[in-house]
Amino acid sequence: MKFVHVLGSIVLASCFYLFILEDSASALMDTGSNGSEVEHMQSILEKLDYFHTTPTGYYGSITKEAVRDFQADFGLRADGIAGTNTLNMLSNLEMMAHTVHGESRGETYEGKVAVAAVILNRVQSTSFPSSTYGVIYQQNAFTALNDGQFWLTPDPSSYQAAKDAYFGWDPSGGATYYYNPSGVTDEWIYSRDVIKTIGKHVYAR
Repeated sequence: MKFVHVLGSIVLASCFYLFILEDSASALMDTGSNGSEVEHMQSILEKLDYFHTTPTGYYGSITKEAVRDFQADFGLRADGIAGTNTLNMLSNLEMMAHTVHGESRGETYEGKVAVAAVILNRVQSTSFPSSTYGVIYQQNAFTALNDGQFWLTPDPSSYQAAKDAYFGWDPSGGATYYYNPSGVTDEWIYSRDVIKTIGKHVYAR
């Protein structure tokens, strides 16, 4: 998949996200880099099962290999350098993990992947913004953004769910909407064509 990304950066709460133009090739982090940004990247790679030791904030050979493996899996240039495309992909996965955790804690793993898939289905749809950032931050699109649950720390399964969805698993069956019938406040959602139910969520298009 190829997604349009947003230029800019945003730092909120304990998270940092980088939204960088996809075609830029400038390296941001490489061997010898150090600091909180490196440590944060390492923590994301750890939750995605690429970094297999304690984050230190130092960009050494272990980090370079983890970045290279991540890049290879996600179709990026596998040079081990955390440049703009790599950090942009990591930030997309991080945003998705926060959304999945905020929206589907307590659901099965399949349900978590389904929520992540809905985000990607919206990115691909002409009816929604064309970037991960745009979809997630669209006004009133996700309850977790409105009630603050988005900012809870995602568990590793939420990151894995985002990863599996990016790799093509879509338990939602192509849905661009989902809802919990017990919490519906706008009956408009019932006008959508239902695809299936997973756990407490109904998926629709």
